[in-house]
Amino acid sequence: MENTNDRGSSRDAFLSWLKFALLMLALFLVFRYVIGITVISGNSMNPTIQNKDVIVTTNIFYNPQINDVVQFSDVHGFDVIKRIIAMPNDTVEINAGVIYVNGDQVDNSYAIGIPNDMERIMVTENSYFVVGDNRTPGESLDSRSKDFGLVSKERIKGKVAFSLYPLSFKVTE
Repeated sequence: MENTNDRGSSRDAFLSWLKFALLMLALFLVFRYVIGITVISGNSMNPTIQNKDVIVTTNIFYNPQINDVVQFSDVHGFDVIKRIIAMPNDTVEINAGVIYVNGDQVDNSYAIGIPNDMERIMVTENSYFVVGDNRTPGESLDSRSKDFGLVSKERIKGKVAFSLYPLSFKVTE
């Protein structure tokens, strides 16, 4: 009789470990492919997102749109947070500190600083023009810089859904 109980407790222990392993796998997959949590380092998205804020991103079934605040990998593999202001085939220029997309002035009510002028460029297919909300020269390395350039759709990981710390559900306009 003791032998049967030992087998039952061994099986229960195995099932417990199996459930635990499956739960860990499910959590890993959710945080790897569905949502992401990122701690912000830097001031390029001030005043919308501050240094040391904790944000949550949605990483699945995402189609980039104008004004979305997105997370993507830069050319060095670092995660970066910026705002999309122009889509593929749009033109972007900065004249007298004002950003124009397709000849229309971009709403800067959420931004700070006055950007340097930039000649008109065309956003290539499957790419996006992104900028930080802190438009002060030198505060945000973004698509305005030839060294940074446009962001391809393949590099975009997802959209910022909300700020976890401080808690705020209105990160994007």
